[in-house]
Amino acid sequence: MKKILVIVPFPMSQENLSSRQAQLKSVDISEGFEFVFRPVKAAPRNYVSQSDMVLADVGILEAGLDAEEEGFSAVCIDTMSDSGVSALRSVLSIPVIGPGRTSMLTAMSLGSKFSIITMWKKWFHLYEKTINDLGIKSSLASIRSIDVAPDNQALLEGKEEEIFPLLESAAKKAIDEDNAEVIILGSTTMHQAHSFLSSRLPVPIINPGPLTYKKAEMLLSSGLSHSRNAYPTSPVDKSSMLKAMLKAASSFDH
Repeated sequence: MKKILVIVPFPMSQENLSSRQAQLKSVDISEGFEFVFRPVKAAPRNYVSQSDMVLADVGILEAGLDAEEEGFSAVCIDTMSDSGVSALRSVLSIPVIGPGRTSMLTAMSLGSKFSIITMWKKWFHLYEKTINDLGIKSSLASIRSIDVAPDNQALLEGKEEEIFPLLESAAKKAIDEDNAEVIILGSTTMHQAHSFLSSRLPVPIINPGPLTYKKAEMLLSSGLSHSRNAYPTSPVDKSSMLKAMLKAASSFDH
């Protein structure tokens, strides 16, 4: 049995964690793979400012530091920002996968133009950073938002009748007005809308979180992981300091 760690980017209760674990239901998981969901000890309230992004990186890095020693075969990060991916790749030899790059590169293999449909305009910087890093701006049809503040804990639970039609409308505009050939959900917190949108729209709808689970399976089955030349290890191990920092941070109100 190969265990894959899914790092959830916010501290949360077991009840709210189950909403994240529900992503597993939307994809066929091969036999011999087990997914373990783990929330971070500390995180920003949301991913808006540059200081938020630094804290997100630190929290996710700490949550996955010992993944290899714990017997995990791969790590998936449960946020489209890909926070902590590069940092964890520098300390782990096992595959570390983020949904941002994975979704965009997959979208480019399914069509020539993709659009990102998201909850919040304040998240645009997350996508723009990845798009600029990859140099794929010419493949972006648009980023459209319904401009509704997200709920990182309960996700879309109980808000389906309000939110799903708004997302459908935004996606239709991306297809009809922006010439999008593929739609990417802009957050793993939006996964509950995937089935609804897939049944109503004429283009592929990428569900970022579950896509990383299948990418992890593929890399493990292929014997592939990230390049150490691209992600060198640090000459000085500061993991004990990082763990102490996050242990102290976890006592603060989130």
